[in-house]
Amino acid sequence: MAYQLFLPMSLEKSFSMKAGVKFNSRAYTSMLTANNGGEFGNWTWPEMCPDEFFAVGFSLRVEGNQYGLDDTALNGIRLICGKKEDRSFLYTVESHTGYYGEWTETQWCPSGVLKSFQLRVEPSQGMFGDDTSANNIKFRCSSNPSLEGVGMEWGEYGHWSQECTDGGICGIETKMEEFQYGLDDSTLNDVRFHCCSSFQQ
Repeated sequence: MAYQLFLPMSLEKSFSMKAGVKFNSRAYTSMLTANNGGEFGNWTWPEMCPDEFFAVGFSLRVEGNQYGLDDTALNGIRLICGKKEDRSFLYTVESHTGYYGEWTETQWCPSGVLKSFQLRVEPSQGMFGDDTSANNIKFRCSSNPSLEGVGMEWGEYGHWSQECTDGGICGIETKMEEFQYGLDDSTLNDVRFHCCSSFQQ
């Protein structure tokens, strides 16, 4: 069962900063991938949490139903990086995001870190169809709850990814179709996450 755990009162005064590519030299132990990623676009740049920080929550950039116009659904995924159980100072990483929609409220692991994911993807709709590709995502926390994003409902979820076995998710890299200049946009098509070690539960 997937839950939606939003920002608790104790985190309202947390300070956060964009990490960007500043910490991309961080070593990682493995990469988590989806078995059903979309076919359009190219892999972009990775963004990594700082050393000793791991993903403890996430937010999505989602365009709602356009009712007959061009739909893009899930446009971006933002990871919130925290240091163990101290969430007073946070970093964010997101790689390349699309151009449409708004960011949802942050969802948090009640404790622990994000360790695996499952991607909801609409398959190609053919030459004259409206492609949305990635629509939503679920994460599983090391403390066991599964969190489902507030995305769209086209397509199906693939299999759960492998898990980060020693530590947790510490970086993100997106596969993005660039702006199509009035043609069919699908934006975010696929995502992969880096695992780093040494998180102590």
